[in-house]
Amino acid sequence: MRFSTVIAAAFLVFAAIPAALAQSGTQKVQIELNKLEPQANACRAYLVLQNGTESTFGSLRLDIVAFDTDGIVAKRLAVEAAPLPPGKTSLKLFDMSELSCEGIGHLLLNSILACADQNGEREDCLNLTDVSAKPGLRLIK
Repeated sequence: MRFSTVIAAAFLVFAAIPAALAQSGTQKVQIELNKLEPQANACRAYLVLQNGTESTFGSLRLDIVAFDTDGIVAKRLAVEAAPLPPGKTSLKLFDMSELSCEGIGHLLLNSILACADQNGEREDCLNLTDVSAKPGLRLIK
């Protein structure tokens, strides 16, 4: 094998690596806990979702668990975050009745209860999500 052929083959392999890494990093649904706001007899949570995938989610039902400041489970909710088109940023609100915002220590994205895109049901949706929170708030996975 000629030296120039080896160099050309190596160049093609190494040239593809950054593109593959960049693509894998953008193929996520980002979920940010943006704000908690007191309501009458409830705490309202604001989630900002960014769909960095190429999928249109017609169903994305999140299993959210609220823990109190002592780490004890306070409430469990199912929150529908769809519809979520590709490349779209969306705001989803949900109320946690009979909980004060001051009493919430953190939220947990426990699982994805339902997830479907234009091709049908998906099994990889929890792996497709990354979570974050604004300072002073906590959302974990």
